[in-house]
Amino acid sequence: MLAAQQARCGALVRGNGRPLPAARRAAALGAPRRSPLAVRAAAEPATAAAAPPAALFAELDGAALAYKKAPPSLKLEYSADVKSAYESLQSAGALPKWGSGAEALPARRNVFPGELRQMGIKNPDKLAVPSIRNDAAFLASCIAVFSVLAVALGQLPGDWGFFGSYLSGAMILVVMGIGSTAPGLLQGIIDQFSQIFPDYRQRVLQHEAAHFLVGYLLGVPVTGYSVAMTREHTEFAEAKLQARIFQRDLSEDDVNSLAAVSVAGIAAEGMAHEEVMGQTADLMDLQRILLRQRPPLSNAQQQNISRWAVWAAATLLRRHKAEHEALQAALAGGASLAECVRAIEGAGDAAAAAKPAAA
Repeated sequence: MLAAQQARCGALVRGNGRPLPAARRAAALGAPRRSPLAVRAAAEPATAAAAPPAALFAELDGAALAYKKAPPSLKLEYSADVKSAYESLQSAGALPKWGSGAEALPARRNVFPGELRQMGIKNPDKLAVPSIRNDAAFLASCIAVFSVLAVALGQLPGDWGFFGSYLSGAMILVVMGIGSTAPGLLQGIIDQFSQIFPDYRQRVLQHEAAHFLVGYLLGVPVTGYSVAMTREHTEFAEAKLQARIFQRDLSEDDVNSLAAVSVAGIAAEGMAHEEVMGQTADLMDLQRILLRQRPPLSNAQQQNISRWAVWAAATLLRRHKAEHEALQAALAGGASLAECVRAIEGAGDAAAAAKPAAA
């Protein structure tokens, strides 16, 4: 008995001598893990359903903030608290739209390019073709700036002019070399440079609002957002599954909903523009999800599911156009997670109230 107790106590300490987090300490002792929200709810006499919606929305923001600050190794555990906050709000009747699109999600089938056009996709053939507009504009600007700088530095007296002009010219080769071998290192700079295009900001809002909205409609406990099209959304899938993507196989139903969330940004851009710019990260997310389905999918099946997922996401976005526009406005204003959720839930009501007034 004494040896067993000592072994349990030893399990509470990391290899470096520091104590494990509370959740892991509880797991080591054999106690069930309870999230902070669950502990707080158990300590209060009132039930979650009886709590005022304002307090529950504040709790959602608190859980989202804790998730944002959590280290990557504990993100999954903190996403469970965000999910609990969503469930409490839904039990209180404040989130009727959360998960409402799951039953309305079209059945998986073969989808042809003509059907994508009918759904509003402007150019289905170019959905998976990366746009080079921003990259080309950035490279052309670098060449122009460093060329002018080389000529200007060449006017300096003595060796300063010689070395200055050559150094400036060499910078062009450095940028081209990095872009050829490790383009990801320049992506953040290119994103900032792309702000010069008038449509870029709107594209980002359309893209990210689509991921948020489709995930919300399919029951994903959205933990936050980022107005950056190059960001992957693996945390959406893991928050819904409450498991790491690489640690489990996925059923057909799981793949259907997660695939639609992954390509929602592509669908939104394709419905508004002839070419899509933010598809690279989305397609990487989709590929990661498709590879986890069991039984495994053939290449032809993966292509069919990719088209179907875009079509399904476009269907939801078209059906919830008012919610998509309201969410874009919220993201543009830097709204909190709870404010974004309120924007989605109130969008349909505002549109319905506007129709009698217009009549």
